Amino acid sequence: MFKKEKYLNKNTMLKVLVYALVIGMFWLKMTYIQFNIFDLGVENTNEGFILAFNPLSSILLIFGLGILVAGRKGMLVSYILGSLLLYVNILFYREYSDFITIPMLEQVVNLAGMGSSITSILAATDAFLFIDVLVAAFLLFYLKAERLRLFLPKRREGLVLAIVAIPLFLVNLAWAETERTDLLQRTFDRNMLVKYIGLINYHVYDAVLQGKTEMKKTLADSNELVPVINYLNEKNTPLNAEYAGVAKGKNVIAISLESTQTFVVDNKLHGEEITPYFNDLKEEGLYFDNFYHQVKQGRTSDSEFLLANSMYPTNRGAVFFTHSSNEYEAMPEVLGENGYSTSVMHANDKTFWNRNVMYDSLGIDKFYSKEDYNVTEENSYGWGLLDEHFFAQSLDKMKKIEQPFYTRMITLTNHHPFTLPEDKKYIEEGNTSSGTLNRYFQTIRYQDEVLKQFVENFKKSELYDDTILMIYGDHFGISENHQKAMGEYLGKDINEFEQFQLQRVPLLFYGKGIEPQVNHTVGGQVDLRPTLMNMLGIEDNNPIQFGHDLLNEDRRQLMVTRDGDFASEKYVGIQGSCYDRQTGEEIEAELCDPGFKQAKEELTMSDSVIYGDLLRYLDETRVVEPMDEQNKQKQEE
Repeated sequence: MFKKEKYLNKNTMLKVLVYALVIGMFWLKMTYIQFNIFDLGVENTNEGFILAFNPLSSILLIFGLGILVAGRKGMLVSYILGSLLLYVNILFYREYSDFITIPMLEQVVNLAGMGSSITSILAATDAFLFIDVLVAAFLLFYLKAERLRLFLPKRREGLVLAIVAIPLFLVNLAWAETERTDLLQRTFDRNMLVKYIGLINYHVYDAVLQGKTEMKKTLADSNELVPVINYLNEKNTPLNAEYAGVAKGKNVIAISLESTQTFVVDNKLHGEEITPYFNDLKEEGLYFDNFYHQVKQGRTSDSEFLLANSMYPTNRGAVFFTHSSNEYEAMPEVLGENGYSTSVMHANDKTFWNRNVMYDSLGIDKFYSKEDYNVTEENSYGWGLLDEHFFAQSLDKMKKIEQPFYTRMITLTNHHPFTLPEDKKYIEEGNTSSGTLNRYFQTIRYQDEVLKQFVENFKKSELYDDTILMIYGDHFGISENHQKAMGEYLGKDINEFEQFQLQRVPLLFYGKGIEPQVNHTVGGQVDLRPTLMNMLGIEDNNPIQFGHDLLNEDRRQLMVTRDGDFASEKYVGIQGSCYDRQTGEEIEAELCDPGFKQAKEELTMSDSVIYGDLLRYLDETRVVEPMDEQNKQKQEE
């Protein structure tokens, strides 16, 4: 009896040892990744301890479920899948400084066109992140010691691990909320969620959010649209009378410049202008120098959504994928109702960002995709057709389109990893510590040169007299991962205020009848639709628009980012901190409270419209008048 008990104790101890080794290895790996690969902004010792502790509950959960389902094999499968999840997030974070959401996983079709971009973020040292997987397999299956080789975790032990994970997570959450209250309400800040509850727990929470999102459309009704309409009516500002109809009846060519930020405009490298042609062109048109992108995970497709709908994109995934079947009252549809033919020109696969489906929902008549262009090995590089050939072929197509037309051109060459053939490099590389930034200068310079070719040919064509150009940047090209290099180039420290200001992108209206002017108003891509429609003299009766005419001097100067930050005429609010917009100095946080409140309100309302597909109820929704008007009517009665 004694020997049997002694044997059982040894066996139990060995089993505990295997559990401890396998769980410990994964814990160390997650801790290393969260501390050293992700930039989560640990500010004090308490946050450091939280970050070290938070992997434990998720590890017990996934290993417990693995054992519960398939014993020892399930534990190893959990280890492998967990490692792959970590690595995919590492690659995504290197590119976007963000974490994957479930809606983003639905966009795997995009990976087919991202070959060069993906390989540029792989590193040979990444192989070391999988050595522990081999060690775990060795411990669980191949170790020679008889008792370890026969390590057989029981289903009930898996259940115990999964159950223990729950109180551990609650302890984690309570601890985290000593640093950040209402943590789970801050779903827009994925860096913060990962810092406080860990990467895998974040993904579990993201799955819960996805379930709630799916329910919103099912349970939505027309009553939810009423407060949105009333809010927008209350915030509405009149359109600019001076520019109303300045381009009435004219064609519109909207040129979306890939990854183009304002910091390159009027700036130099090695004593040479980076964008010499655009610098001159903006002096001949209406240029906005405080104009920001407002995209999130959908990048270029988000900028398209903002332009078409004057609504904010979603915080998770890309609307082009997640809500392509929604009912929209988009600008192309309204233009079509006013006699315009509408199209998009982009020499990429039509399925990229699900454009072939979403464009139908937006009312776009024709999509000129890769199959409509003459794309050869000789005229392509990197992501595909070089911009010079894209512009030339697109201009030929425009000459055949029925007028008046609205067409949007989406460039391609100035795209991560920002590489070019040798004969297309019109400026030397930068000399910062970031190869990405160094190459970016070259692709921007190339884009400027081919823009020159297009505009000069356009000016010689019959289209010139009856067409306006709207040229704008779609989103950032250089992420916050390159702050040090950006500081080296700009000659200053890139703090959170400076990083925010780097999110400005150029906006230029150019054409006959548009007087040259530099406009300093604070605005964003959500403002493009009302501005353009007013210039075209077209009455836009869709009440669900969050943008305001950029040319109205009395407009509300407020630009809201998808993260809930904002810029106004006086202030910039970033994650609870407040800055003077002119000086960049941090000031009393309370001064930004009204801006944060309105930002949250707008984003919440825009989300409710998209998630609930509320525009399907627009025709049947009764617009409720503001309360003071209702009371006034009652008094008159």
